[in-house]
Amino acid sequence: MRRQAINLTLVCFLAVTFSCSSSSDEPVVQDAFVANETPKEEDSTNDSTSSSVSFVGTHGQLRIEGTKIVDKNGAQVQLRGVSFFWSQWAGEYYTSETVQWLKEDWNCTVVRAAMGVDEGADAYLTNTVREKQKVFTIIDAAIAAGIYVIVDWHSHHAEDYLTEAKAFFDEVSKKYGDTPNIIYEPYNEPLDVSWTGTLKAYHEDVLASIRANDPDNIVICGTRTWSQRVDEVIGNKIDDPNVAYTLHYYAATHKQELRAIAQQAIDAGIPIFVTEYGVSEASGDGSIDVAEATTWWDFMDSNGIGWCNWSIVDKEELSAALKPGASTTGGWTTEELTQSGNMVRNEIKANNTN
Repeated sequence: MRRQAINLTLVCFLAVTFSCSSSSDEPVVQDAFVANETPKEEDSTNDSTSSSVSFVGTHGQLRIEGTKIVDKNGAQVQLRGVSFFWSQWAGEYYTSETVQWLKEDWNCTVVRAAMGVDEGADAYLTNTVREKQKVFTIIDAAIAAGIYVIVDWHSHHAEDYLTEAKAFFDEVSKKYGDTPNIIYEPYNEPLDVSWTGTLKAYHEDVLASIRANDPDNIVICGTRTWSQRVDEVIGNKIDDPNVAYTLHYYAATHKQELRAIAQQAIDAGIPIFVTEYGVSEASGDGSIDVAEATTWWDFMDSNGIGWCNWSIVDKEELSAALKPGASTTGGWTTEELTQSGNMVRNEIKANNTN
């Protein structure tokens, strides 16, 4: 039932692998393939830098209506795109050329700049100007390409850096808050931290810094347990009409149980955005579950949930979109994409018509 991209030569086989992150003895069946398609750039007459023809030019200011994102005309919009890797460890891919290629060749309507806050010696807390500039490069490129961009405070301990988060989002919202392209993500993946006791108050504090400059662009708020417990927001939403809540999953690890949690939240009126997911295990490696990846895509389509895939990097792991040594300025052939990269590109191109 899943749509397939044309002009692919597929050599399929079944490889049975076992998940190292699960206590189950069930094997995961993985489809592997080699794709020989050479991507082609769009005709220059469709250049999205013209606001009259770009995706953002068409849809403009986004807002939350019920559990859906709608555009300036009230029409539902489901964003599909990709996330960059931690900025401090894969900053070489934070280029305007990469953003333009993702728009032109992958048909992305959104990209996510994942600014690493506190992990390692090169993160934002110790290299503030450099890491911030990487994010600004992605934002500027997304605006030029006419697509949306998620600005992600990429941390597992953001509540420990509230002052820094407020200052960062104050600066970003002052600089870009008058453009409809911007979506804010103040906390990537909280760990086992209470929504009522900690996370809601954190988000409200950062949101106040954003709203002082930007009254209406969407803010996506992380939830407990690696942004999975969206159900805990039920009856305790943030008092802002343009706030959505973050759901993350990795298809070879998180399956029907997590979809049931998400559906419970949706049925209770909680708007959800999947700012990060993978077709691999939660480790980013292990195995790829093609069937579950497809089930998740169908679930998000049926609920109108926007998403970004993790991630644009050439790291040797299954969740990476690129093979080692891939260009940092786009122009990738399908042979330079990993299995995950080809799967995600095909899914985006089959559904996005930007």
